[in-house]
Amino acid sequence: MVNPMNISYEAYRVFYYTAKTRSFTQAANALGNSQPNITRIIKNLERELGCILFLRNNRHVELTAEGQTLYRHVSAAFEQLQAGEEALRRGGGLDGGILRITATEVALRVFLLPVLSQFRARYPGVHIKLLNSSTPAAIEELNKGLADLAFVTTPADITQKLRSTPLADVQEVAVCGGAYRSLTGCKVTLEALSGYPLISLGEHGSTYRLYRQFFADHHVPFEPDIEAATADQILPMVKANLGIGFVPATFLSEADWGQSIYPIDLVQKLPPRKVCLVESAQYSAAAAAKELKNICFAHSTAVDLLP
Repeated sequence: MVNPMNISYEAYRVFYYTAKTRSFTQAANALGNSQPNITRIIKNLERELGCILFLRNNRHVELTAEGQTLYRHVSAAFEQLQAGEEALRRGGGLDGGILRITATEVALRVFLLPVLSQFRARYPGVHIKLLNSSTPAAIEELNKGLADLAFVTTPADITQKLRSTPLADVQEVAVCGGAYRSLTGCKVTLEALSGYPLISLGEHGSTYRLYRQFFADHHVPFEPDIEAATADQILPMVKANLGIGFVPATFLSEADWGQSIYPIDLVQKLPPRKVCLVESAQYSAAAAAKELKNICFAHSTAVDLLP
């Protein structure tokens, strides 16, 4: 087994820049080093790890499968180091520094956007880095230290290392396009709805898990015909009559209702969801994160997000 203590930080640094630039020469330029020395360090690293990390050709280098595996871990570590250095260099306070946020599309649209607008107006010197993620991915990014705060939608698997605070209720609605208007104006059961094409977010997200369990609780299989990558994709597909979708009511404008989008009145009420703020339970938040939290808590009692 390879002992990671035998491999220097400099070797991983050279590997990171070589993988990022896909060039020994460009990595040498970025590091103020020579191309032969970069090549030598990579060869030594490959020998110590016992695998080939790069495939070479005349124009650039490509990561092997082993190289890609290593790069995922090394890049995450270097991005954390760079973010820490930047925060220290710019003070890490409310006059500068970086605030790293990860959020789901639903959390962003129904709660976070006006909060960020207010924060930005108060503290224009703070650089905001926003990652758009599914709930599981947002939790993972927070656990890895790639984000200071996460804004997710339930259900969410919160570990003991994290703390979750509900911020807002979100009620979703079933909607269809004009081709399925026969489903409107009357009560519709889940069993009847399952006979039509359904649109859902991907199976690895919390939304898919929520609806799979909801359908199962009513003894109806949940088998979406289309899986969307983001929540924003569902409404356009519903309008195009590709199937039935489930979206937060706040996603819909007055112009949508009764024109291109029609509500379906289900017998079984769709499960309520919450937007939650998730943070580390082990480390105290920096000044910018604390202030954003304060704005969130004030905003959560000032706005009614239910339809």
